[in-house]
Amino acid sequence: MTTPASPTIRTLGNSDLQLTSIGFGAWAIGGGNWEFAWGPQDDDESIAAIHRALDLGVNWIDTAAIYGLGHSEEVVGRALKSHSGPKPLVFTKCSMRWHEDRSIYRSLKAASLAEELEGSLRRLGVETIDLYQVHWPDPEEEIEEGWETLARFREQGKVRWIGVSNFSVEQMKRVQKIAPITSLQPPYSMVRRAIEEEVLPFTQANGIGAINYSPMMSGLLTGTMTAERVAAFPADDWRRRAVEFQEPRLSLNLRLVELLREIGSGHGVSPGVVAVAWTLHHPAITAAIVGGRSGKQVEGVAPALNFMLSEDEYGRINGFLASNAA
Repeated sequence: MTTPASPTIRTLGNSDLQLTSIGFGAWAIGGGNWEFAWGPQDDDESIAAIHRALDLGVNWIDTAAIYGLGHSEEVVGRALKSHSGPKPLVFTKCSMRWHEDRSIYRSLKAASLAEELEGSLRRLGVETIDLYQVHWPDPEEEIEEGWETLARFREQGKVRWIGVSNFSVEQMKRVQKIAPITSLQPPYSMVRRAIEEEVLPFTQANGIGAINYSPMMSGLLTGTMTAERVAAFPADDWRRRAVEFQEPRLSLNLRLVELLREIGSGHGVSPGVVAVAWTLHHPAITAAIVGGRSGKQVEGVAPALNFMLSEDEYGRINGFLASNAA
């Protein structure tokens, strides 16, 4: 597979960050044995996946301290160190921490965030994080303290830009009074559209970039998922508990994938690429986070760097979604 000739580049919110339309999502490469794991993962395959994404033109990586309880950031750091090409932008997140027994807790206290930041810088092997994000607005009563702390990190030069993830409009309004928001990271796919009503209009009106996660609904819309594969998920794969992977939603979602396959076949792209392009069609979405656990997976979705749906194709998908609404 050859490198796309001209990946689409978009500016993120109020920043100077120039993003390719998809970035490498490093959730799954955190590996197994934690609450939101995807099952076991080989680190060498993860590094190969990151390298392949960068070689194909992806220019940013999104991770979080909590992914694999620090392990994802460590793997990303190893991949950055061993890659000879241009260095990508590196985004990570804070607020979710873990005890020695691997149980997870949440904190947005200033001292806790300072410890998190130093840990992330060390694991990633970088001096500055390009985008530092509050992972979840939790605990609710600590949101303002957390955002004030991130603004201070930016003043200190430890992070270049600051953003939020999974915030409501009301929560974004609260922190806007303290410091500008560069970006929001929300879940968004054709089977998870709640943010269209209030959240995306708000970000668009306020110049806040939006980088959506799970545009392929955590692998469900890739074209490689089957009922048999779902039934065989490892015990520690969080998707076993997700409603979209259970009946009756699973069968409906797999029917949707066949429509995506039909549309994609006319362009030589996979259903997953069509699913990503559908999210990027929304004018409020700056770029999409796309995970990959191997070089082959990355190659399959790399055409999303510059593939766009026609209005007719977008309408066909929306027609299916409207007629099969839950």
